[in-house]
Amino acid sequence: MKVLFDQNVPHGLREMLPGHAVATADEQGWSELTNGELLRVAEADGFEVMVSADQNLGYQQNLKDRRLAIVVLNTNQWRKIQAASEQVAAAIHKAVPGSLSSSTEKSPVLGV
Repeated sequence: MKVLFDQNVPHGLREMLPGHAVATADEQGWSELTNGELLRVAEADGFEVMVSADQNLGYQQNLKDRRLAIVVLNTNQWRKIQAASEQVAAAIHKAVPGSLSSSTEKSPVLGV
């Protein structure tokens, strides 16, 4: 699976996703793009999932016809993400096009 990390996602999460092609918006040269434009170019480049800590992303963007799934983290604090890494990885693995992750009691790190 091809996964894109938004600017605000700790790069250490990459190690929790073996077997996936992970890139950051910065590595792609997309750090200055607005959310809508970032989603568009990510889809055009074949990314299947975008991980972000931007809580407003789901409210600002229409995801209905997107080929890209979005996993939103409630925090960008590495310690908390690392503690919930199994749940974060599971959310990424289960993501389907046009979906947005939702909060779970097991993983307070995930949600919108």
